[in-house]
Amino acid sequence: MKKIQLLKICLLITCSAAAQQSKNAFISSLIQRMTLEEKIGQLNLLTSDMDITGPFMKAGYKKDIEAGLCGTIFNAYTPVYTRQLQEMALKTRLKIPLLFGYDVIHGHKTIFPIPLGEACTWDMSLLEKSARIAAIEASADGLQWTFSPMVDIARDPRWGRVAEGAGEDTWYGSQVAKAKVKGYQGSDLSSPNSILACVKHFALYGAIEGGRDYNTVDMSRRQMFQFYLPPYKAAVDAGVATVMTSFNEVDGIPSTGNKWLLTDLLRKQWGFKGFIVTDYTSINEMINHGIVKDEYEAGALALNAGVDMDMQGSIFSSQLKKLLQDKKITIAEINAAVYRILSAKYDLGLFKDPFRNCDTALATKEIMSAEHLRDAQMIAERSIVLLKNEHQLLPLKKEAKIALIGPLANSQRELIGNWSAAGDYTKAITLLDGIKSKTSNVTYAPGAHYSSDTMLLKKALQKQRLTVEDTANSAQMLAEAVALARRSDVVVMALGESQGMTGEAASRSDIRIPDSQKELLKAVYATGKPVVLVLMNGRPLTLEWEDANIPSILETWFLGTEAGNAIAAVLFGDYNPAGKLTMTFPRNTGQIPIFYNHKNTGRPLDVNNKYTSKYLDVSNEPLYPFGYGLSYTQFTYGAVSVSKQQITAADKLQVSIPVTNSGNYSGEEVVQLYIRDRVGSVTRPVKELKGFKKIFLEKGETRIVTFDITIEDLKFYDKDMRWTAEPGDFTVFAGPNSRDVQSASFSLK
Repeated sequence: MKKIQLLKICLLITCSAAAQQSKNAFISSLIQRMTLEEKIGQLNLLTSDMDITGPFMKAGYKKDIEAGLCGTIFNAYTPVYTRQLQEMALKTRLKIPLLFGYDVIHGHKTIFPIPLGEACTWDMSLLEKSARIAAIEASADGLQWTFSPMVDIARDPRWGRVAEGAGEDTWYGSQVAKAKVKGYQGSDLSSPNSILACVKHFALYGAIEGGRDYNTVDMSRRQMFQFYLPPYKAAVDAGVATVMTSFNEVDGIPSTGNKWLLTDLLRKQWGFKGFIVTDYTSINEMINHGIVKDEYEAGALALNAGVDMDMQGSIFSSQLKKLLQDKKITIAEINAAVYRILSAKYDLGLFKDPFRNCDTALATKEIMSAEHLRDAQMIAERSIVLLKNEHQLLPLKKEAKIALIGPLANSQRELIGNWSAAGDYTKAITLLDGIKSKTSNVTYAPGAHYSSDTMLLKKALQKQRLTVEDTANSAQMLAEAVALARRSDVVVMALGESQGMTGEAASRSDIRIPDSQKELLKAVYATGKPVVLVLMNGRPLTLEWEDANIPSILETWFLGTEAGNAIAAVLFGDYNPAGKLTMTFPRNTGQIPIFYNHKNTGRPLDVNNKYTSKYLDVSNEPLYPFGYGLSYTQFTYGAVSVSKQQITAADKLQVSIPVTNSGNYSGEEVVQLYIRDRVGSVTRPVKELKGFKKIFLEKGETRIVTFDITIEDLKFYDKDMRWTAEPGDFTVFAGPNSRDVQSASFSLK
């Protein structure tokens, strides 16, 4: 048996080596036949006129395709349109096929929850599944490449793009990165329903100063390697095909021109073999950074740093030929970039079948299929986080007279969220429709506009092609909503953000519920009717008043196409919510940045001592901690136990904790494991997530949940920047979130 297995392994290695040799020979031969202009063309990524996601587009891009001066197109999809563009490319001298990319961020046509919401499922199989479905639909619609996943660690909810990531935790973000890459790319890129994944934004973009998009970043190498770089590395280890540079600088040099980052770290140390693409016009923007004086210098810096593909800026197409003549760059650098791009096209099978993603019949079959929509609702249900539920107000009774109030209660556009790209919001199920599918005892009133701040509305809604709402009828809307509340048994209020208030270029300095909606909420609360607050938003919000006064609060994010059905299923108890936050909710913006895995200080909080680290006007503690989320049932945790008091590097420590469903419903619980290194050669966080298990318990059931800890879980970057574990004492924590934990101790010899 062992001989047979060995023969199989040897055969696989031989076949793989032969396939690689064939690929190398094909691409090398093609590069030898290419002119310099054709080579530079492969490094040129242009947007079509179908959709524009940046400041400008290049006029006459189709002429570039016909001349062989453009190798990749983004913002073009559908089998018919991509076939038309591909036919142009195949009329060129060498007939090199185009690669089509698009922002498939949380679904293509079937839209899933925004990534921050989906991360709250704490279920890697579901995150992989939504990416797989997205790849199936996108590939059927003419695409081969997505600019996802975004794995930037983010600790500042003012940044609008927190909606696109998995939150604040390094270890958890790394698990999400691996799941998403696997989902998009599948097991074989040559499969017709696999697409290239693109990890972004490399690197550190989630740490921008002030939470303001496109801003600068400055941090130590230790901070980079310990907390911010691991999710990108996890994506590389998972085989991600492409990497996108970030807009920010890294150690004083913009990412797009940073050779240490792109070549020394990404390629040499991490072994990345795919191609690197810039973010939109980020080569051009290095001039504004002040690192180069003109486009000529910008092109040289980017190519020398390791960039392969220029997104939309046309710097490579306009400058590389002159730079080569001036010996500022080498033909070897150009050839290497071309090879990596052609390699991706080869792996996708585009040279064998340039029209592999141009089947209209397949698109009709796969896009928004009944199965995909069922999965979208199921994942949306599991993304919802129950933040509060006093007096067991939820689940609702179907015979109750329900008032549904709020500007988000009957809005389709908001439900699919930002970066929904090809999503058709007219197919989205509103909360009103979702509730109507459960009961006829519901009446609706909008009650308020998204905001009374017309400037905010203009900025937030400009991409929706909507005019700023007329706020003259605000008083009448409010009065109608209050009257409706008084006639009802219970009020469900759908409040939060317009989708345009989050996402790219949508940073907010004040992350409260907008004032017009807050006024509405307080007026309805004053009627004395029980209120369920259903939040729809793309970031953590500051909810001190809401938490103090509203009995039930559901965080639903922007849940996608099936949002209304998913929220209704939770409201009426068809699904018992089990989501857990992956980003801390602050009490107010003054606490930002706030995150659970902070370090201690030399003067940690002591409420009885003024001269310790604290605020005078607010608690140090967040409103809702990382990992937090309630259920309609109650889970009781017993004491943590460890299998040994002392371990060596070769040992495996088992941590156990009993969990009992002591409530009245069956349900799921995410049991979380954290570790603290008590003393290190450099200071260590107060706790770090190292594992979790999502379990289902029937009413009254108890289960012993166990975790294995190895030496790998104890490693960190020591004072000499070595990845190692140091002997000493450790505390292990287990519980339902990062705050409410049981603990035990052990030591490493």
